Amino acid sequence: MQMRIRAAFMRGGTSKGLVFRASDLPVDPAERDRALLRAMGSPDPYGRQLDGMGGGISSLSKICIVGPASRNDADVDYTFGQVGIGDAVVDYAGNCGNMSSAIGPFAVEEGLVATPPDGEATVRIHNTNTGKVIVSRFQVRGGQPVVDGNFALDGVGGTAAPIRLEFLEPGGAKTGKLLPTGQALDTVDVPELGPVEVSLVDAANPMVFVAAQALECTGAELPDEIAANATLMQRLETIRAAASVMMGLTPDLAAARALTSIPKVSMLAPPMAAPLISGNRLTADEADITTRTISVGQPHRAIPLTSALCLAAAMRIPGSLAAQMASGHGNAHLRIGHPSGTISVDAVVESSQPSIHVRHATVLRTARRLFDGHVCVPVEPA
Repeated sequence: MQMRIRAAFMRGGTSKGLVFRASDLPVDPAERDRALLRAMGSPDPYGRQLDGMGGGISSLSKICIVGPASRNDADVDYTFGQVGIGDAVVDYAGNCGNMSSAIGPFAVEEGLVATPPDGEATVRIHNTNTGKVIVSRFQVRGGQPVVDGNFALDGVGGTAAPIRLEFLEPGGAKTGKLLPTGQALDTVDVPELGPVEVSLVDAANPMVFVAAQALECTGAELPDEIAANATLMQRLETIRAAASVMMGLTPDLAAARALTSIPKVSMLAPPMAAPLISGNRLTADEADITTRTISVGQPHRAIPLTSALCLAAAMRIPGSLAAQMASGHGNAHLRIGHPSGTISVDAVVESSQPSIHVRHATVLRTARRLFDGHVCVPVEPA
């Protein structure tokens, strides 16, 4: 016996996942998560999620739940879940900025929000993971989201219609503070290296930033090279877990290691010529900073969108590692170099010491419904 659950399979930015209406999922949280895990093919000891819709890497193992808004300044509620691949876990600790780009079009296509027949649609999205509002703006034609366009997104083949995402007041998304420790620089002890400087920043999602050079890297390494370096991966996890405790996200290192979705950890380097996954090369003058990010224990093939938003905010925070390494601080859009190319982010940060405030962070993405229907989930025997 299998249970059929209505769902859409959507690409959002450089991620893909199942998008559900809240009313179509089981009400009981434990039953809901069991259904979501089976839908994605998790847990899978082989790491491929062949018995479900997941793709075996973190950016392809995601679910979104959309329903009526629970607050007056939003049109819909959106809950993001990072589905474990080898573990039976649906992690709701943080948001996914890339999948956020799919929520506005989904809400329009599902008739959850009113929109003009032609022109620009505006959907105010309440992300329940962070308690923040995201404003999604995109073109509609005949009452449906426009898909075709000329906007190219590094990491995604072809071009599509742009979706503008405005993350309002993204500071303190999980900790309540833009700088959870109150400082732009902290130190973490790393075995065989000693004290290593880090910047702990919470905007859109909490992040820990570390200089690539401090970890004996250049910052231009590609994901497969990083994944194959067991010593580097262990050092990054040591830093990530220590940062989790320092930021108040978890009470101890054991809990930090169990909470794999946040904070994410990024190595930073100044703008540089670097190889891309595509085989092309990024030149030093095409970016304002270089980064390599670990997401849910895996080197990301681009950069998670919330990580890019947080990094853009950090680039405008005086004294942070990001600000020290970045060029183009005064540019309207900050260009972040990653393994698939670049992403441009606009972060408006107001600094009047000792107070630092992020008004909003804005980015362009693309999204598309790939198919819809029902996902089949085996029913547990009574």
